[in-house]
Amino acid sequence: MEIIREKEFVNQFHYDARNLEWEKENGTPKTKAEVNFQLVKRDTEINETVLIARLHYMIVKEEFVISGIISQGNHIQNRIVQEPSELSQEEVQYLAAPLLDMLKRLTYEVTEIALDRPGINLEF
Repeated sequence: MEIIREKEFVNQFHYDARNLEWEKENGTPKTKAEVNFQLVKRDTEINETVLIARLHYMIVKEEFVISGIISQGNHIQNRIVQEPSELSQEEVQYLAAPLLDMLKRLTYEVTEIALDRPGINLEF
């Protein structure tokens, strides 16, 4: 799959210290990460599909919770995609990889500052 990628965009990034008292009454947050795709344009003249990949995430660690959305525009060359469900698992992973890399980088940098020690490395 030939792709021209736009720059990753951090729509939202939240760092919250855990509040265990609040969690006792309201429930403990759960870790989840999901990538969704929005088809923006299908151009049959130049045989290109433009779609936005969005990573919605909540990562729960012992001391903190991070959550937010990171997105990226992708121009898929020489292919018209009618529905995101047409993408193979391998293609989904390929499209999501820069978003996960950005999440890892943000998490490392923010936790390094917030916790005043080496940052936390996320493993996916």
